[in-house]
Amino acid sequence: MALGIHLEWTPNPNTLKYVLNHPLLSQGSLSISSKEQAKVLSPLADKLLGLEGVSGVTLGMGFISVTKGAAGEWVKINDWVVEVLEQHLSAGEAVLTEEGQAYLEEQANRDWTGIESRIAKVLETEIRPALAMDGGDVALERFEGGVVYLHLRGACAGCPSAKITLKMGIEVRLKEAVPEVQEVVAL
Repeated sequence: MALGIHLEWTPNPNTLKYVLNHPLLSQGSLSISSKEQAKVLSPLADKLLGLEGVSGVTLGMGFISVTKGAAGEWVKINDWVVEVLEQHLSAGEAVLTEEGQAYLEEQANRDWTGIESRIAKVLETEIRPALAMDGGDVALERFEGGVVYLHLRGACAGCPSAKITLKMGIEVRLKEAVPEVQEVVAL
């Protein structure tokens, strides 16, 4: 099977999304913003974070979002990212380390109780697939005192419209589905 990589712009001007014609992860997503973290979790993210100008990588089931820092130009970064993706994936190299796979499984099998399980279900079935279309993701941290605490990842992190997405999209939907939710806050 030929490796297919399709570039998509995201609402975040500092993030590009690369859609692949085969899955990278079996579930969830993983956001990595440091070389130290990448060395432990993902050889692919480690290579990408080694490129000049790349400050963050989010691995999804069928996409990779790459965030540009202050340095670098998108034209050069894009060429380098595509080259790394083609070489790494064509060679059949691992996307995740054993530690990275264990982390994903731990997150997927997190034992939410009560209200948090209802929130997690809405996030998993409705919100995360919609955000993934733009190269973003969200993860539930906790529910406490009527407040849902979330981590925005990938293209969502730092996106100019993230606050609108959070308040007008995620918060509205969670309040409809889980009446105990009073507010949604990004960490």
